[in-house]
Amino acid sequence: MRSKKTLARALGAALLAGALAAPPALADGATQAPTPVNLVSDHIGINSAFVFLAAVLIIFMQAGFAMLEIGFVRGKNAGSVVAKILVNFAIAALGWWAVGFAIGFGGGGSIIGTHGFFLGSDPLNGAFALASPSRVGGVSVQVLWLFQFAFCAVTLAIVWGTTLERIKFGVYVAYAVIFSTAIYPIVAHWIFGGGWLAADIHVQDFAGSIVIDVTGAAAGLAVLLLLGARRGKFGPDGLPRAIPGHNMPLFGLGVLILWLGWFGFNPGSTLNALDGRFGTVALITQLAGSAGVLTAMIVMHRKTKTFDIGMAGNGAIAGLVAITGPSGYVEPWAAPIIGGVAGVIVVYAVLAIERRVDDPVGALAAHGICGVWGALSCGLFAAPHLAKLNLGGSHGGLFYTGSFTQLGSQALGIAVVFAFVFATSYAAFWLIEKTYGLRVTALEEHEGLDISEHGMYGYPEQFIPASELYGAAALAPDSDPVSVLR
Repeated sequence: MRSKKTLARALGAALLAGALAAPPALADGATQAPTPVNLVSDHIGINSAFVFLAAVLIIFMQAGFAMLEIGFVRGKNAGSVVAKILVNFAIAALGWWAVGFAIGFGGGGSIIGTHGFFLGSDPLNGAFALASPSRVGGVSVQVLWLFQFAFCAVTLAIVWGTTLERIKFGVYVAYAVIFSTAIYPIVAHWIFGGGWLAADIHVQDFAGSIVIDVTGAAAGLAVLLLLGARRGKFGPDGLPRAIPGHNMPLFGLGVLILWLGWFGFNPGSTLNALDGRFGTVALITQLAGSAGVLTAMIVMHRKTKTFDIGMAGNGAIAGLVAITGPSGYVEPWAAPIIGGVAGVIVVYAVLAIERRVDDPVGALAAHGICGVWGALSCGLFAAPHLAKLNLGGSHGGLFYTGSFTQLGSQALGIAVVFAFVFATSYAAFWLIEKTYGLRVTALEEHEGLDISEHGMYGYPEQFIPASELYGAAALAPDSDPVSVLR
């Protein structure tokens, strides 16, 4: 009997506890509805995670630039590339945080953004909506900052490809400050941030054939014209001499890392993981890069009867550069055409430019000339429905519409950006030349930048005698190598 009463009391207590914990009844007798899911917040979280991953891939491109440039320079200058990459990456981050992002994406008028310095307030103010009207839920400001910073840092890395093996290290520092806080942010605002080239001229540049590649090449040309060629590059007859890089496997590794990073550049520029469109952009990117490799190798084989390693890598970069701007505006069938033409262009451009100036990695050809081609290809191949999706007032390409309107917009955008970046960069480098100097001395260039600028070779065993590394005992014929190294 007692057990039955105990069981009844336990059941009553459980029912009372459940009643107290249940949601209160509403006036009409219904229970309170569960808290609705915040779809906008969820979208921002998903998109932000996607764009963050894209930003990390782009940041990894710094390793690609390092490996490519190290492979293309002589061994005595290999270590200097590492120092240059690290310092420029660091300066660009601080400059972009303090000033650059606000100028590029801080709302404002047609020319520059006006708020969001140091990320102290919401810098978007609708500019992001202009840059990507098809987004769902958007991304967080901090992730957008990281993504756009990665673009700025890559563009700065492009600049220095023309300067290897003879520039003073301090020039990197001075120009990086100017570039990350003024030159690049203004160009980014004009096209990516809803400025006048995008809003009024309707320039199409999905991931940066103009903003990234033309900008980097224009600044690279400006410094190259003031810096001059490496000693020994041109003979007494004025003809160029080959100065081979010391490590082609590292060059190849650099190209593959850069190729991987392009899947952050182009698919990430959709800024949207939810509509699945990034997969098509990734497909387009891969097709163009592949076509660039093959056409460059074919053309070079016809000229030299060899399958040139360096030109194969340049073909890959050329195809990827060319598709960067059109990747969100064209259908997949156009990608091999755009990339394949770029592979042909880069061969002839590298050979032609080499006769006049000394560009050790072919940056002017692969990024400059092929960036121009990529931007113009929007005016030829842009699908009308994609033009309206990405930039409402822009037009389809010539092959769809029979109109030169978009081709003219692209040409104007290229000309304006090149003129602005070249003029401002030339002025900045001229001022640096007059106050600090651009070029190391002839002796320092002969010894190599590793030892003259940084005090240590990238390959010390190759350049420092064993007696200095391990002591004179290391050279004794009867010495024990193991005991000496101890």
